[in-house]
Amino acid sequence: MALKIGIHAGQQDCTYEDLQRLWAMAEDAGVYWISLWDHFYDNPSLEGKGDCFEAVSMLSALASSTSKVRIGCLVFSATYRNPAILAKIAVTIDHISGGRFELGLGAGWFELEHLAYGIPYPPIGIRLDMLEESVKIVKSMLSKDSTTFNGNHFSVKNAFCNPKPIQNPPRIWIGGTGEKRTLKLVACHADGWNATYISPQHYNKKLKILERWCEFYGRNPIKITRSVNVGFYLGTDEANANNKRELFQEKWGYKAPEVAEGMLFGTSKDVVERIRQYEEAGADGLNIALRAPFDWPAIQVFLEEVLPVFH
Repeated sequence: MALKIGIHAGQQDCTYEDLQRLWAMAEDAGVYWISLWDHFYDNPSLEGKGDCFEAVSMLSALASSTSKVRIGCLVFSATYRNPAILAKIAVTIDHISGGRFELGLGAGWFELEHLAYGIPYPPIGIRLDMLEESVKIVKSMLSKDSTTFNGNHFSVKNAFCNPKPIQNPPRIWIGGTGEKRTLKLVACHADGWNATYISPQHYNKKLKILERWCEFYGRNPIKITRSVNVGFYLGTDEANANNKRELFQEKWGYKAPEVAEGMLFGTSKDVVERIRQYEEAGADGLNIALRAPFDWPAIQVFLEEVLPVFH
């Protein structure tokens, strides 16, 4: 099966018209997937003063602006919304999209957003507990007639979620690479797993750990769709590619060394070779993560010269 190529475009530092243009370009070119992220502040950010649109509203717009491409969020933070409300959101967007919605969930990590918006930011262990409870509630509400669940962080009592989604049900993705809890949760509960900004070698290592968790729980790992998000610094020629490396350093600052191995650098030929490495590492899908201001010529080169290689 061919690797499925998608676009993960943050709704920050741009206009709504920019996003509409990008979505139309991507769908017309035949990408498999378009997703956005769940942030209130621009990311990466030290102060949070940049422009950033809200995720649920923008997903509804994405759903109604497209007709074929799969759409989703990688990932909704379990700390930001009651999972019963999130289940209703998922159903609504699934209907708006005609059954194309993919629901991503994660533990949340951007402390600045939490503190600024008055949202508790507990230690990672508690956030992972919240994620697990959220997944259980959402899965039940999307498929069962009613849901009752009493957890340490979330509870619902005889909760209905009607109408049910068009899909039966939408896939639930868990994002993250934590070996002791996150990948365990993927093996137990998820239909899809997404990792971000890691090398093909590191991705393969994490995949093998996921497969061990699947073996522990008696689950076939093939039942879990695996994808990876990578940064996008493709150059339209060699000179432009060199400029993109400098841009990457400027954009990411002190975090650059941490994420550099999870970026696409070079010309289209280099990018194709790198994507092949992720495919060989076991990825079913790869999404290029775009940050505004969007480099329209580079995106066009990707859609015309890279995407067709994997169709």
